[in-house]
Amino acid sequence: GVFLMFTGEYEHSVDSKNRIFVPAKFRDELGESFIVSRDMRGARLKIFSLAGWEAYIAPIKEQERKVSEKALRYLHRNAIQVSPDSQGRIVLTRELLSYAEIEKNAVIVGCSDYAEIWSAENWRAEIDGESAEDIRAELERFGL
Repeated sequence: GVFLMFTGEYEHSVDSKNRIFVPAKFRDELGESFIVSRDMRGARLKIFSLAGWEAYIAPIKEQERKVSEKALRYLHRNAIQVSPDSQGRIVLTRELLSYAEIEKNAVIVGCSDYAEIWSAENWRAEIDGESAEDIRAELERFGL
């Protein structure tokens, strides 16, 4: 598939109609339509291109049906397929905003082949809680 690279950090507010601006360089990579889903590991959302979403769920589809159906149901239940409007905004559901604890300000962060949407408050807490030294140690453990 096509290799996507999402980098950078962008802060945007969610308006009264639950719309958020997606950076142009992300929209260029994502295409006309893409997926926004809950992150299973925390109060944030993930953004995938359609091909990226297929790659993300591919390992699940290889599992035994009773396992895969449960997992696919969980992942797709609140996921949405979105297309940005002429101003580059997408509409998020109340459920997704609530899950990510986003009330007004959000941060969109590139994470290589996907992006994340955080509440600005949770993002700051995450960044403040990270030790650059700990991250460097992890990266060195990975051989970087």
